[in-house]
Amino acid sequence: MHRGKSVIVACAATAALLGPVGVAAADGSAPASTPAATSSAKPHKGAGDGSRGLCKRAKKIDKRLDRALKRLQGQANVKGSVARLAKRVERAKKVDHTEVETFLNHKLTFRRSLVTTLEQRRKDLSKVQTWCASRGEGSGT
Repeated sequence: MHRGKSVIVACAATAALLGPVGVAAADGSAPASTPAATSSAKPHKGAGDGSRGLCKRAKKIDKRLDRALKRLQGQANVKGSVARLAKRVERAKKVDHTEVETFLNHKLTFRRSLVTTLEQRRKDLSKVQTWCASRGEGSGT
């Protein structure tokens, strides 16, 4: 019974909000003011692709990529490193924990692919920083 009341209340609220618009849409006539007709505001100062913000954040992104790659490429004593996870896989294999080994092995595969992805992002970011510096935007290099 409670569900029925909720549906009725939701329908009533929707009808109240869409009252004049719903009637106009049913007529087939257009509303009096459309967004295209009333948008005589300033044009955007950019391509709309977020390049300005990316140029501003480039240094922070670069630091974050370096920190993540340093951790992933660390020794077996570094938490989050590929070497540490590989060591855990070997330990699970040694004690015959096949389910754990399978789980950790899939995690290891992903982590190794993450290293190559982050290295590619670093190269791409370097090109973006060069582009930003040539345009005089953001933090550049």
